[in-house]
Amino acid sequence: MMGIRIRYPKLFLLLMSALVLVLCLYMRTYGSNEVVVRSSLDTRRLTEQHGIDCSAVYNMDPVALGKSLALRKRGVTMASDASVANATSDCARYLASRGYGEAHVSEAERDFPLAYSLVVHKDAAMVERILRAVYMPHNVYCLHYDLKSPAVFAEAMRGLARCLPKLTVASQLEHVQYAGISRLHADLNCLKDLANSPVPWRYAINLCGQDFPLRSNSELVRELRALGGASMLETVRPSNAKKQRFSVRYILRDKNAQYHPLPVRTAEAKAPPPHGIQVFVGSAYFTLAREFVTFVQQSRLAKDFLAWSEDTYSPDEHFWASLIRVPEAPGAVGLSEPDISDLTSKTRVVKWEYLEHRLYPACTGVHLRSVCIYGAAELRWLLDGRHWFANKLDPKVDPILIECLEEKLAERQRTSGAH
Repeated sequence: MMGIRIRYPKLFLLLMSALVLVLCLYMRTYGSNEVVVRSSLDTRRLTEQHGIDCSAVYNMDPVALGKSLALRKRGVTMASDASVANATSDCARYLASRGYGEAHVSEAERDFPLAYSLVVHKDAAMVERILRAVYMPHNVYCLHYDLKSPAVFAEAMRGLARCLPKLTVASQLEHVQYAGISRLHADLNCLKDLANSPVPWRYAINLCGQDFPLRSNSELVRELRALGGASMLETVRPSNAKKQRFSVRYILRDKNAQYHPLPVRTAEAKAPPPHGIQVFVGSAYFTLAREFVTFVQQSRLAKDFLAWSEDTYSPDEHFWASLIRVPEAPGAVGLSEPDISDLTSKTRVVKWEYLEHRLYPACTGVHLRSVCIYGAAELRWLLDGRHWFANKLDPKVDPILIECLEEKLAERQRTSGAH
């Protein structure tokens, strides 16, 4: 400090020493303002690091929820895709560190295998957590990653498929475009691979990269058995606004564009659907009985309807919903039967901002394009509800919710899967 005269050097040194001590204590206690979720592969969970009891979160304890909220406010950084790719370079170590093979599985579950299609494009660490939450060695899994995804993400997905015996990457991958036919093709590609698997699965379920299960495998099998071969998905009569999605042609101007190009509406009217199919709308997400999947794959009617849907807007949101209403489809829902909405169908719970306070409580996380990304205070509401999967969850928004779901589902699998 050349040119500056300090009148009380001893006092100055004392104050500087005290400041350094305070800073050291702060950094030891809090690190940085940002919480780094090193990976879903990290053996030390945030709930353990910060003394958060998931049972207390489930019981809406204000202290536990306060700790969770404080953690959220400090911010969370996801693990890199490279960390998952690196972890899966040593499969034996990866499987042991993640506890695969430790789940309690009943004979009833083994006699009722399930098939999963996962269509993903980012956040390898989150995909890994979803897989681990639903993975059972007697089930079968197909992973479709977007051809537009970064190379390191694709490497991580291939690493997961290499390490998990019942997981394969889809034999045909798509450049997935929002609201275009490629999103539907991605699931169909996986369903084709799953149908060729030697595993005699009973139901197929599709997931995306922000879904998470709300039932253990044993609980889900019990509820699926009760369906008696029926499928579970949304199928609703379209509003006039929704009819516009398939009454005129839509074209995708750049099929290889990187960032979410939307299909463009034209003035050209579409011919009516083939075979007199009545169009219903719903969700891209489903729980389909194997007999229905076989019908979709082999029926000329279904193939013609798929071809007709190629130039519609978001065909994945009317393809399944319409075919389940076809009288000859296995487990068909009658044309005159009531709508099956997202609240009626158990497949997926999505909380829309404009329906909060009317149909469900307010979002405790954040909203993204009117959809709630859930917070920890919704743990009980999610687990005690009637739905089987939830959308959306994001560890960058609330990592504690995901950790507590993992913990509670593992507990339920231990108690119900052992019988």
